[in-house]
Amino acid sequence: MKYGTSYGRWWAPPTRTQTLSTLARSRLGLPAPPPGGAPPPPRAGAERTSRLLPSRRADAEMADSELQLVARRIRSFPDFPVPGVLFRDISPVLKDPDSFRASISLLANHLKKAHGGRIDYIAGLDSRGFLFGPSLAQELGLGCILIRKRGKLPGPTVCTSYTLEYGKAELEIQRDALEPGQKVVVVDDLLATGGTMRAACELLGQLQAQVLECVSLVELTSLKGREKLGAMPFFSLLQYE
Repeated sequence: MKYGTSYGRWWAPPTRTQTLSTLARSRLGLPAPPPGGAPPPPRAGAERTSRLLPSRRADAEMADSELQLVARRIRSFPDFPVPGVLFRDISPVLKDPDSFRASISLLANHLKKAHGGRIDYIAGLDSRGFLFGPSLAQELGLGCILIRKRGKLPGPTVCTSYTLEYGKAELEIQRDALEPGQKVVVVDDLLATGGTMRAACELLGQLQAQVLECVSLVELTSLKGREKLGAMPFFSLLQYE
């Protein structure tokens, strides 16, 4: 099955689903779910630790609840947009204020832990990254900059092109969007083949900005987008094969 230009960032062949990201659980401080749902064996000193760190335990439980809330709102549509394709739909996340708020909170908490106060801006990718970028920036007390398809931004811009299955696409950013050395996190709704995210990082490099990390709500692991990002740190809340 080939991946089309218009839909490559959104779909993958139907395979087994990983509902919650193991990486997300690890970075959010959540334990991996035990096999069969059985409680994990007690560890030496666990009782004493739980008494000493009740707030940490409560935070982990809250994060797990938020992650479950977001995961339950992702819908799957088989045979869309073409037969043999399983489409991951984030629309219910946006429709439900609690779920959307949870997704922003989880991404923000990850970035706070990973980078502290070093981030200068959040960069949202055209177009669905615009749904998460501004809210994430507000949650962190930062500004949001836009990376758009060519021809959508006024004034002087810089541009980069990248290859898709059936042609090329181009991204632009305004030349005065960033100063050299400023630190940026790139956000999109979904990572598929990784071409758009990688192009965004290259575009920011033209402005001599430093990309600290790329993040997304959903990742389609079978398309190996992480590999295209190379050594660039990447984080996703939910992973599907």
